[in-house]
Amino acid sequence: MDTMEQRRNTIVDLVNQSGNISFTQLKKKFPQISEMTLRTDLKALDEAKRIVRVHGGAKSVDVVIGTDDMLSRRQVRNIEAKQLITQKALSFIRKDTTIFLDSGSTTTMLASCMPDQSNLIYTNSLTCAAELGRLTMPSIHVLGGKMNRYSMSVCGIHTVSEVQRINFDQVFMGVTSYCEQTGFNCGVDEEAVLKSTVLHQAEQKILLMDSSKVGVKSTYSFCTFGDVDIIISDDNLPEEFREDCKKHGVQII
Repeated sequence: MDTMEQRRNTIVDLVNQSGNISFTQLKKKFPQISEMTLRTDLKALDEAKRIVRVHGGAKSVDVVIGTDDMLSRRQVRNIEAKQLITQKALSFIRKDTTIFLDSGSTTTMLASCMPDQSNLIYTNSLTCAAELGRLTMPSIHVLGGKMNRYSMSVCGIHTVSEVQRINFDQVFMGVTSYCEQTGFNCGVDEEAVLKSTVLHQAEQKILLMDSSKVGVKSTYSFCTFGDVDIIISDDNLPEEFREDCKKHGVQII
């Protein structure tokens, strides 16, 4: 196997492990390889249908266009980072408040650790609801709507209408990706509308995202720094992203 084959196999492995990768991350992984060569690699791998080349990087072929990646696959990625985020997020959960838990692998992990205390918890996530079922003190409400089998969640016009009647004290929102040009993104149009609506209805807006999401572009934007109060992440966020947070008054935990 020659060097080119090894490099391209490594690129495919990296994309499959995280679901997506930015060109910036790829350059850091292969500092000795020219940008032109890396772009040629991505083009060749895309033509071979081993990855999906997108603006600013590449996605796994397992990520279906117009949807987010399968939740079952996301649950086994970046586990240590998600565990750290979950432990940080637990310190923000206040008793006797109304909380919205978004769908996603990180929020599902948070739901599995939620304290058994007096809260009113709304979620559009079927996996979060299943984890919350062990609790006896909170009042758990699962929003209605059309099921997304990829994210195991519900969304749609009925979900949005229901959310518009509720005022949340806190929202814990999942993020598919962040790109400087487009803000915070996800892969489903209806879920982007729901996320935006929930944030509008919330007093404290908390995003949960690991550092691998930075520098990656997804199809639909749902908010910018101006819509966020706190970002809970691992300890590997790029310095440029941290500076942008500071500039907009967003707290990083």
